[in-house]
Amino acid sequence: MSLIGKEVLPFKATAYKNGQFIDLTEANFKGQWSVVCFYPADFTFVCPTELEDLQNQYETLKALGTEVYSVSTDTHFTHKAWHDSSATIGKITYAMIGDPTHTISRNFDVLIEEDGLADRGTFIIDPDGVIQSVEISAGGIGRDASILVSKIKAAQYVRNNPGEVCPAKWQEGAATLKPSLDLVGKI
Repeated sequence: MSLIGKEVLPFKATAYKNGQFIDLTEANFKGQWSVVCFYPADFTFVCPTELEDLQNQYETLKALGTEVYSVSTDTHFTHKAWHDSSATIGKITYAMIGDPTHTISRNFDVLIEEDGLADRGTFIIDPDGVIQSVEISAGGIGRDASILVSKIKAAQYVRNNPGEVCPAKWQEGAATLKPSLDLVGKI
């Protein structure tokens, strides 16, 4: 079942962010755009490369009014230990949410039940707390956070311009499409 167009389900969790533990709920995903990136586990191999790449795009995403959250089934204590012991993870300034109860991973349908770990899932959530984009990758396939910038810009454009849609490889300022009977078969 697709999560597109669905509101984020309720949860309560603790995250590690900028030297502090903070409490979060689904309400934190409202009022601004949010990117939620699930990853399998702390102290692994592909995960730190992805999280560092996401940090490299964090200021750009924040400039677009977008907050970033990473989530794994580890605890917030494990996130702190990883942050303190890894030069790569030590750069991260966005919230690292702990999901040891698997509630959030189940809510987003990324939990690998038999392993107790999350798939690599990326979700774009609009300011109403509604999921607008979902990408799920196999454990061995790392993601490219720069793609999120383009997706966020397109999602924001579509939200702010009803009746228009963004074609493949759309870039800010480029032409969009206005679906109509006149376009059928002409693209």
